[in-house]
Amino acid sequence: MAIKLITPPASEPVSLTEAKLHLRVDTSADDTYIANLITAARQHLETIVLQKALGTQTLEYVFSQFPCGEILIPRPPLQSITSIKYTDSEGVEHTIDSGDYVVNTDCSPGLVVPASGSSWPSNSLIPSGGIRIRYQAGYATVPEMFKHAIKLLIGHWYENRSAVSFGSVPGNIQFTINALCGDRCYGVWED
Repeated sequence: MAIKLITPPASEPVSLTEAKLHLRVDTSADDTYIANLITAARQHLETIVLQKALGTQTLEYVFSQFPCGEILIPRPPLQSITSIKYTDSEGVEHTIDSGDYVVNTDCSPGLVVPASGSSWPSNSLIPSGGIRIRYQAGYATVPEMFKHAIKLLIGHWYENRSAVSFGSVPGNIQFTINALCGDRCYGVWED
């Protein structure tokens, strides 16, 4: 299983102006560095802490076998499915008609199930990565708690540009990120 980023968010959930205000920076000397920290903090929350898409983005979920029923779509919140394609053992790519499946964006993670009277294809597939679901995911408006977590990471990384010993400042950041993200975290920083 793999998740590929096809199109990143059009903008970051925290603007350069918001980040500089949080950092109490009033010059433009570090603008590029701060902009890179914003992206890194968002990516860290998306892939390590939350395993959710924050800003609207296009992703592709790649896996090898159709299940018997539902397919859980990783990196919620799911907005829509663009396509479901599979490659058979002869190397021929097929696209499943959107009328043959139902998308549920109301649950987290979102899911896709065969439509009534349909089932997933039973063709023999290529040995690995034969199924690709392309989809849009992310919040239309990123929750403030996640934006604040991004700002805290930016602040920590801006002030600590090299590795720091575990148990000093990172312990405080760990507690705060867990407090902000709560049960939305996958427990990467659990003690």
